[in-house]
Amino acid sequence: MRELINSSRYAELRQVLHTLPPADVADLLDSLEPVDAAVAFRFLQRDNAGEAFAELEPDKQEALIEELGADGSRRVIEAMDPDDRAELIDELPSQIAKRVIASLSPEDRRITQAILGYPAQSVGRHMTPDYVRVRPDWTADQAIEHIRKYGRDAETINWVYIVDDAGHLIDDIHLRSLLLADQSLMIQQLMDDRFIALSASDDQEEAVRLMNRYDRSALPVVDSKGILLGIVTYDDIADVAEEEATEDIHKLGGMEALNRPYMQTGIVEMFKKRGLWLAILFVGQTITVLVLSTFEDQLGHKKLALFIPLVISCGGNSGSQAATLVTRALALEEILAKDWFRVIGRELLTGASIGLMLGLLGVINVFLLSLVGITGQEYVLRLAMTVGGSVMGVVLWGTVLGSLLPIVLKRMGLDPGVASTPMVATLMDTSGMLIYFAIAMILLSGIQL
Repeated sequence: MRELINSSRYAELRQVLHTLPPADVADLLDSLEPVDAAVAFRFLQRDNAGEAFAELEPDKQEALIEELGADGSRRVIEAMDPDDRAELIDELPSQIAKRVIASLSPEDRRITQAILGYPAQSVGRHMTPDYVRVRPDWTADQAIEHIRKYGRDAETINWVYIVDDAGHLIDDIHLRSLLLADQSLMIQQLMDDRFIALSASDDQEEAVRLMNRYDRSALPVVDSKGILLGIVTYDDIADVAEEEATEDIHKLGGMEALNRPYMQTGIVEMFKKRGLWLAILFVGQTITVLVLSTFEDQLGHKKLALFIPLVISCGGNSGSQAATLVTRALALEEILAKDWFRVIGRELLTGASIGLMLGLLGVINVFLLSLVGITGQEYVLRLAMTVGGSVMGVVLWGTVLGSLLPIVLKRMGLDPGVASTPMVATLMDTSGMLIYFAIAMILLSGIQL
């Protein structure tokens, strides 16, 4: 593309652009300098230009708007779907956003401002007013003719929405039902009076959940009075699902979620997102130092100190597993916060069985090390019981703590994703040391290892 632009072979450039899907065009444009990308954009068909533009990252979109100028950028932005257009304007600097909104046609401006009026992360931000609606007193034939006439501009025609005279949603039917029905049947005869709708104020995660639960490609969006405002489609919700999953993964890694792709996140922003949590965890680890100082006499047992990493890692690993499983189960609504008692019961059984297995491995470990002279033969049984019992204890406690922490955060109205792997590991470092030295004091009292 760069070669075609530099040699002014615009006919070939147009032909290439018209044969590629918009997503692939966006990838190619992303590798061009803004001035060259703007040239290529002018040879795209209007609808393809809007779709390709929506696929670009915000900083690239901003640069292209500057290069295209007022008329060129207006043509591209008006070709975008209303929800994509609103997302673009929301990402732009205020001065550019105001200029873009002012350049839109009155109808596009009204629709865009209406979408921007909904809270960020809400369903209303992702809906489009481009859908097909019919009346219950129409025949199937009338409905199909209406779809032929107005369906071209709709986001999807797979689902057709039935509204009354006041615009209230009363049902939805699949296009297949219309096509296969007797054309003289009334729409109300095809209705089953069962439909699923989202509220414009719902959190965007609710759209992901319902679309996945009911296997729908589109869902209607209504206001508090039941009036149909728009629809959300699977392609928009797929983006939301990816965004939410990425946010949860980042939080489970012990950091704030990045707002931009990894390579586009500046060093300063990366420092802010990661440094704060690491500082908090660092302070948490200071408590471990205080615990160690309390048991300074026990640390004089060199052979006892050898097994600290082994015991502590078992607790951190088991706790992190439990926290990850419960956090994801809460996100998918496989469990609710009220199920905490059942969750604890399952984790107690799981932790006990895993702890028993790892504890036996710990005992075997001590005996094997004694055979090669690392721990020696004296008091090896007591040392093995100390290590094995400690491993069992910290694993059991780790699974309970890791499973309970996300539920507690959920009950407090906080994001369970905050119960990150590093946080659980830090808590287990401190509590695991207490368990280890408490058992050592009981089983190794008066013994110098």
